[in-house]
Amino acid sequence: MRVVIAGQGYVGLPLAVRAAEVGHTVVGYDVDERRIKRLAVGESYVEDIPGSRLQPLLDSGAYLPSADPSDVAGFDIAVITVPTPLRDGAPDLSYIEASAQLLARHLRPGATVVLESTTYPGTTEELLAPLLEEGSGLRAGDDFHLGYSPERIDPGNPRWKLENTPKVVSGTTAEGLAAVEGFYGQLVERTVPVSSCKEAELTKLLENTFRHVNIALVNELAMFAHDLGIDVWEAIDAASTKPFGYLRFTPGPGVGGHCLPIDPSYLSWRVERTLGRSFRFVELANDVNSHMPDYVVQRLTEALNERRRSVNGSRILVLGLAYKKNTGDARETPAARVVELLTRMGAEVRAADPHVVAGVHVAEPTVPGQRTASPDHEGDPLATVHRVEATPEELAAADAVVLLADHDEFDYAGITEHAQYVLDCRRRLTGAAVEVL
Repeated sequence: MRVVIAGQGYVGLPLAVRAAEVGHTVVGYDVDERRIKRLAVGESYVEDIPGSRLQPLLDSGAYLPSADPSDVAGFDIAVITVPTPLRDGAPDLSYIEASAQLLARHLRPGATVVLESTTYPGTTEELLAPLLEEGSGLRAGDDFHLGYSPERIDPGNPRWKLENTPKVVSGTTAEGLAAVEGFYGQLVERTVPVSSCKEAELTKLLENTFRHVNIALVNELAMFAHDLGIDVWEAIDAASTKPFGYLRFTPGPGVGGHCLPIDPSYLSWRVERTLGRSFRFVELANDVNSHMPDYVVQRLTEALNERRRSVNGSRILVLGLAYKKNTGDARETPAARVVELLTRMGAEVRAADPHVVAGVHVAEPTVPGQRTASPDHEGDPLATVHRVEATPEELAAADAVVLLADHDEFDYAGITEHAQYVLDCRRRLTGAAVEVL
């Protein structure tokens, strides 16, 4: 089949590559011409898709990256994987709307359109379907198939990839579900059909809200435990030995990516707008997790004060700019807020990250009240950070080292040996000079 994947980011590119690998002719459409130019020469900006996997598909013509709307024509299957940020506390679905209007111009009877972008329950049937119908003159369910399948991409996860992660699928009709499941059944080992698109949309929000709330729980526990003189990490280790009724979550410097800072607020917004009630768990989790970078800076300030130093004038080395280990994904990264606060306070901030490429990360709008870094004129809050490598000389010259993302590439023995003081936000280090979040 001829497949169009609208959006070539962390979700769309792996999906496009997988669809091409199983035999489809795939157009990877994106409005960002910089992305398309890089993909066209086999250069991937998504770590889960190495250039060695991309180049053969380009050479064979199975995969065509394109920013030309005319290349969308003639599709049998189209999947929308575009961003869905928040603006002023409300979902911004303009990327979905633009994709729908483009696809509608080329929609043919018998074709299938699938939405993967995370959004509130009801979007597929209440927003996407009318746009496709208006632009094409066709009827969803009668003339073309429509469905929703939430993405479950976990960047940098060596175990769970697109292929072996169960895929939730849905359709607006039984025939639509069959078409959606038939497509994804060729790409993944297992599909999980649900009865309607709303259930599928809620599934994604439930998964992310569950993580968001539990991370907020352990983050708040970590703050209280520190003040009470209790080792929260030891308590977490002990609790993790329970074989039932408990799942392990650990503290950190804050949450990042799209899933946790953004997605649960979609559900909160929908509940408040439709039912007139607040989703208190999400609001509390937002408050706790978005303030963790501030807490990291507070702990660092206290540690420097104990050593008769102020943040102002101190040289601070930040290790890890990504929001999680072993990935270059810096969307909504808490590191940006930490760096900004320290810089405002007069610190000389340097940063090392083997994965995050300088000047590439572009910030997205955040949840209401989220304390995040202010982007520069190019929209990149990390663009002005002085980038270095974590050499013994850099470690020794820093008044304080802050470990934010515990990439495996870091030399942890060397950090312990050379650093004067380390605030370890991931519990990766031990030693007299190490303090754990």
